Amino acid sequence: MKNILLNKSNNILLSTIAGIILFMGTPATLHASMFFQDNPQEVTLFNQFKGEVVDAQNNKPLVFATLTLEGSNISTITNTEGEFLLKIPKSIKEGNIIVAFLGYKTSVIPFNQLKENNNKIALAISITKLDEVNVVIPKSARNLVKETLRKKGENYFEDPTLMTAFYRETIKKRKKNVSLSEAVVNIYKSSYSSGQKDAVQLYKARKSTDYSKLDTLALKLQGGPFNALYVDIMKYPEYIFNEVTMDDYDFSFERTTRINDKLIYVINFKQRPEIIDPLYMGKLFIDAENKILTSAIYSLNITDKEKASKMFVRKKPRNARVYPVEIAYRVDYREKNGRWYYGYSNVLLEFKINWDKKLFNSVYSMSAEMAVTDWEKNITGEVPKTKDRLKSSIILSDAAIGFTDPDFWGEYNIIEPEKSIESAIKKIQRQLKKSNPNGGESIP
Repeated sequence: MKNILLNKSNNILLSTIAGIILFMGTPATLHASMFFQDNPQEVTLFNQFKGEVVDAQNNKPLVFATLTLEGSNISTITNTEGEFLLKIPKSIKEGNIIVAFLGYKTSVIPFNQLKENNNKIALAISITKLDEVNVVIPKSARNLVKETLRKKGENYFEDPTLMTAFYRETIKKRKKNVSLSEAVVNIYKSSYSSGQKDAVQLYKARKSTDYSKLDTLALKLQGGPFNALYVDIMKYPEYIFNEVTMDDYDFSFERTTRINDKLIYVINFKQRPEIIDPLYMGKLFIDAENKILTSAIYSLNITDKEKASKMFVRKKPRNARVYPVEIAYRVDYREKNGRWYYGYSNVLLEFKINWDKKLFNSVYSMSAEMAVTDWEKNITGEVPKTKDRLKSSIILSDAAIGFTDPDFWGEYNIIEPEKSIESAIKKIQRQLKKSNPNGGESIP
């Protein structure tokens, strides 16, 4: 069986993280026939709230809006359709839900006013009038970015932290879902000023793959949760802005905005015209007062498709040429008691595959996203043993074994699936039942 592995090369760029593998040949029989069985008593331990977050003016869904229980570390995030699912322990009787989105006014809602389903939360755009604000624009956007990176020890978590996060990766052939893998992971996050890398431990995982849409091609993403984790620029600046590559970028001020009543500089960056190797371009959202990176949205320059391809392709059939169409990233940070921490990130990888002696090409997109849903200080500083840690070369779709019922995650907060993904899962589950009418093996 031939295979293609797309990966990120061993240079200093963020492209060192992810990789994709394409397996060629006749797909195997559906093997995702084993199901996890959760403890049904877990369902009674939390209250669940579903709904959507929209723009108050045009009613459009707000993607990646954050919902956090005030005064706690419990949070979730909306999906690409603006929908959310938030689980709160029944032991908590009262409190407010803080709903925030980039460039919008934050909303505070008592959670006892939320219904179990069909909650609709509308946020209004936050408009900053410069004549009402004493805005002093720094002379150099580059120096502002350097100062922000320098101050990470002052502004971000310095204590070792144990985070619970939900991770999802999806694979689509054009617009049709062909694979979905999800996991709850524990992230043993070290201090932001420490050079020690974070450790990741797998807690729960599941997957579904609709092989009928893959034809003779199976595409897998290498790196798993590390694809999203290493997008944390403040923890891993070396993947984009290190001492060497910093001078390869042009930085400029675009505008100011307000996020959570804080004045934010929006900084554009792009690689200098004379730089040949593919670098990144995008926007940095920096707190004007304290020089804190609150969000970043950026993409890889893929003008030179041959060079960009070499950054990602590990292995492929000889009769296939694989080129990236889009490589995009996003990271959002959250604040607690004056300190900031990694809260959410996503990666989009889209590739075109041209086959020799074939008229039509194949287009695949892979997305990976991770949201921190709870955290606590790791007072002892303990980390899992090497044998219990995930490796950055993990293929999650190989590590997980099958899909399950909606209560699989119990009290853990997850990102609501898109409706198209839910439909794909239901179809796959029907296929699994047909291939395994006896119900499959139960995994404790």
